[in-house]
Amino acid sequence: MTDTAGVAAGPTTPSPAATTLGELRASGAVPRPVKAEIRANLLARLGRGEPSLPGMVGFEDTVLPEVERALIAGHDLVLLGERGQGKTRLIRTLVGLLDEWTPVLTGSELNEHPLAPISVWAHRQIAEHGDATPVGWLHRSERFGEKLATPDTSVGDLIGDVDPIKVAEGRTLGDPETVHYGLVPRTNRGIFSVNELPDLAERIQVALLNVLEERDIQIRGYRVRLPLDLLLVASANPEDYTNRGRIITPLKDRFGAEVRTHYPIELADEIRLLHQEAQTSTLGGDGLTAPLVPEHLVEIVARFTRLVRESTHVDQRSGVSARFAIAGLETVAASAVRRAAIAGETRPVARVVDLPSVVPASRGKVEFSDSGSDNDDDRELEILDHLLRQATAQTFRARCAGLDLTGLQEHFTGGETVESGELVSAPALLGQLGTIPKLAELLGRLGVPEGDQSAEQAAAAVEFALEGLYLTRRLAKDTDGGRTIYGA
Repeated sequence: MTDTAGVAAGPTTPSPAATTLGELRASGAVPRPVKAEIRANLLARLGRGEPSLPGMVGFEDTVLPEVERALIAGHDLVLLGERGQGKTRLIRTLVGLLDEWTPVLTGSELNEHPLAPISVWAHRQIAEHGDATPVGWLHRSERFGEKLATPDTSVGDLIGDVDPIKVAEGRTLGDPETVHYGLVPRTNRGIFSVNELPDLAERIQVALLNVLEERDIQIRGYRVRLPLDLLLVASANPEDYTNRGRIITPLKDRFGAEVRTHYPIELADEIRLLHQEAQTSTLGGDGLTAPLVPEHLVEIVARFTRLVRESTHVDQRSGVSARFAIAGLETVAASAVRRAAIAGETRPVARVVDLPSVVPASRGKVEFSDSGSDNDDDRELEILDHLLRQATAQTFRARCAGLDLTGLQEHFTGGETVESGELVSAPALLGQLGTIPKLAELLGRLGVPEGDQSAEQAAAAVEFALEGLYLTRRLAKDTDGGRTIYGA
């Protein structure tokens, strides 16, 4: 459910063998509209009990049924939601519902089906070559086009314009072959996406009216009859809908469906999304294995994100993107890798001491509602720090409720302290504590498998327990730069 995913992957099976119009016709191929193609493939997936749009976390019972109904009905649609709710990811995932391969006339700018040509050029090719007309195969990953709407987008960008070079070659202005086609016609027989549609100037939105209703295009005052075949999907942010622009009423009316997206409703979905999208396994280097972020830290980042979204200090109209959580988890993993490289650890494992690095790194992803004073930066950091501590405390109570930690707490009764920090290695941390009572039970509560209970995992668990004891006022803590000292 995030905007970082790409279009469907490349070929997994070889393209069909037909290379000429005659061979294609002999194979029994029948052209069908792109919406009928999507409908058939969607219904086949649903019939097999497969996910209709794989990778869309948290939308299973809300957004996806609405999208499925719109696609089955053959509707163009608008996805409406705050930033970072996975609108672009969802749109790009639709490509997977296209046939893997589709035949096209070789050389066609409009991806024309050899058995259903629409341009003057295509009809002339078939008239000249007959059954020997060359045929190629287009993979579904190449049948997707998108445009980020900006105020300077022109009709020529989307629809097309007269090509002066073709006119200079002797063609007349009324000749359709003088046209240089824009992005929409070039995505014929595919899916076209307009991201942030309200940012598109109203006069440019008008150019899309015919595409949606009559399925033809008009360029420079003369009509080019091209029965385009495509699924048009747009995205919009409700904040932009009113502040930066709007979707004109006639265009809204021509979209068959409007679907509202949302952030993950359940904490479990937030965690699933982090596991799916955060690129932490690629952060290792020479001599270092990939970093491990324990489950309790993933949960803290997920809870932190949800608390920021709910905070009265944050502009709710702007939202807090899923990228906030993803970047936060990647920052925690990077902090562990940095410590391992400096302290000589071979297995980077994230700990509680890595969490504060999230605050300054993620501040730019949050819009605060009452900014304007000279001390904004310090105040914003304080708000995020407080919410991070709150998320840590919630996770500690959820995972360690009822766990007897008096043995660990008794270590401090004689005035002893334990020093941790972003550069303190796992052996150095554990060496200050000696034998740790109930360590196996603590690791079990945190979901660490018995065969994976390394020193780094133990240090991460113990530091979490120390932080939990501090947050529940059973220990004291003093921080100084990158040093953290726990004591009675």
